[in-house]
Amino acid sequence: MAQTPEEKLKALNIELPAVKAPIANYVPAVRTGNLLYLSGTGPSDANGNPITGKVGRDLTVEEGQKAARSVAITQIAVLKKELGELSRVKRIVKVFGMVQCIDTFTEQPKVINGFSDVMVEVFGEKGKHARSAVGMSSLPRNIAVEVELIVELEEDVIPAKNKKKSK
Repeated sequence: MAQTPEEKLKALNIELPAVKAPIANYVPAVRTGNLLYLSGTGPSDANGNPITGKVGRDLTVEEGQKAARSVAITQIAVLKKELGELSRVKRIVKVFGMVQCIDTFTEQPKVINGFSDVMVEVFGEKGKHARSAVGMSSLPRNIAVEVELIVELEEDVIPAKNKKKSK
């Protein structure tokens, strides 16, 4: 029997963090039809502190990958909060990964692999996605990585927070 995404998270010893409130005037996710657009999110360490700095100067590629991995876990937490069950994800469609880095750094795809690998570990084939990985001269609050994504939902999904009791 296939494992659910929640069972895969448990097997991987991944605990989802609490979803933090946005830092500005936006929402964590917007649904239109059967697509869910997740706002860009940055990385946090085990204590919930932002992972900051430029890859190629302050952080190594491996440290950047760990930062991107933490973003993946946070984005999965957003999905869980929005949907109630991660099995409602039909496909991770598109990932846009931004790496704050020095101007001569060219390994952005390796850094964002930290994000992509988690999506495939948790969602299997449904986690394979189209992707962009780009370098940025700066990111909000000096975060090392920011990732936004588009997720396709199963057709019958009604966001858990919007369900109404039937009479």
